[in-house]
Amino acid sequence: MQERKILTTPLSDEVIRELKAGEMAYISGVVYTARDAAHKKMYDLLDGGKPMPFDFTGAAVYYAGPCPAKPGKPIGSIGPTTSGRMDLYAPKLMDQGLKVMIGKGLRNKEVIDSIVKHGGIYFAAIGGAAALMGKSVESAEVIAFDDLGTEAVRRLVVKELPVIVAIDSRGNNMYDEGRKKYQI
Repeated sequence: MQERKILTTPLSDEVIRELKAGEMAYISGVVYTARDAAHKKMYDLLDGGKPMPFDFTGAAVYYAGPCPAKPGKPIGSIGPTTSGRMDLYAPKLMDQGLKVMIGKGLRNKEVIDSIVKHGGIYFAAIGGAAALMGKSVESAEVIAFDDLGTEAVRRLVVKELPVIVAIDSRGNNMYDEGRKKYQI
């Protein structure tokens, strides 16, 4: 049986390069949530020459908007949202140092090219298992754009958040492999 691949954020370039499309991994450490509204605000901050709400170096951004927390819990269910909604913003954020993204679904060619150019990585989170994903969260706090509600940027501390390498730093794409395998 293969040993569990546990990754700790921030992820180094060396760790990112070692990962291959299709591999299962578990992320521990700090992960930031940001969906499309937060991405637009970060994009606008960049256009205005203003700083980002967190340091992108080795940081992981999870495309998710959590449900409210139940009593005694740090967060509610927190499943991934469709990553394509961030494709308009991702290349510019990657130009500023963002390398690690977590979401679900396909990415466009420009994002894949940016992943390769910057040595980044895109992880697929398990869609339809938001409650399971929420169990990996040990703490959560809003750090930017509180006015966005569930789409605010949150700093999560996670333990073994389950993900799959969807697109590795060389551009290998598990979605493409699946299409070939199943002749889709």
